[in-house]
Amino acid sequence: MSLDAVAKVINEYGFPIVETMGIAYILYYVWVWTTTKVKPVISEVNTVLIALIDRVRLLDNDMLRLTQKVNVVLQLKGVEPFMYKEKEDERVNKE
Repeated sequence: MSLDAVAKVINEYGFPIVETMGIAYILYYVWVWTTTKVKPVISEVNTVLIALIDRVRLLDNDMLRLTQKVNVVLQLKGVEPFMYKEKEDERVNKE
């Protein structure tokens, strides 16, 4: 669109109307871009994040079970058990 055409449209409808139409187009463009490009990516990232959280929880549970097994073995040998339980309680209380 040439400058003469823009000047003619502003002359005919007024600057506030033309400005409002321009802002409406920009909002529409951003909304379409967000829903077509960004939303699918966010959905995919959300799925990956949930899977990673599940894996971290599984690893934390495995770590707790392994610590309990080591403590049992240390108790059977008469050695002071590893104090992971106290550290775990502190971490849970912080959350």
